[in-house]
Amino acid sequence: MGVQQDIERILEQERELHLPRLDSRIAWDLGTRIKTMGEERGHAIAVDVRRFGQPLFYFAVDGTTPDSPEWVRKKTNVVARFHRSSYGFGLALALKNTTLLERYGLPVADYAAHGGSFPLNVEPAGIIGAVTVTGLTQREDHELVVEALCALLGRDYHSLKLGPE
Repeated sequence: MGVQQDIERILEQERELHLPRLDSRIAWDLGTRIKTMGEERGHAIAVDVRRFGQPLFYFAVDGTTPDSPEWVRKKTNVVARFHRSSYGFGLALALKNTTLLERYGLPVADYAAHGGSFPLNVEPAGIIGAVTVTGLTQREDHELVVEALCALLGRDYHSLKLGPE
């Protein structure tokens, strides 16, 4: 799949994967699901689920680095600012051959348009939080989040996942 097809699929994922609510129980279920998936696959990942301004779940698997919370924060900042997945937004910037700093003046110390943070859309409130994974490649971070959201929501992951690179 090309970059444009990935962007289109990510937009579809963002349109389709909405939560009924975002409370501590949903955050726990989503966060522990991602944690378990990561551990079963031998991934050293950090997982964060939050309403903007309020952390609800965080876990760092053994083997993650002290940089993990910073990557989570920077990726989440992209979702909070643009209400788009950090991976989709980063791909769109790359397609335009620009960066967050060049296009929006946003410092790399606070924003990272790297895959792994996904908007949590609650109907009818809209995007009120994010789920973030860091520790894998950008694409793998993103896909782990999407796979877990699909499982939580009873959606078919294979119909929404990104195609082959």
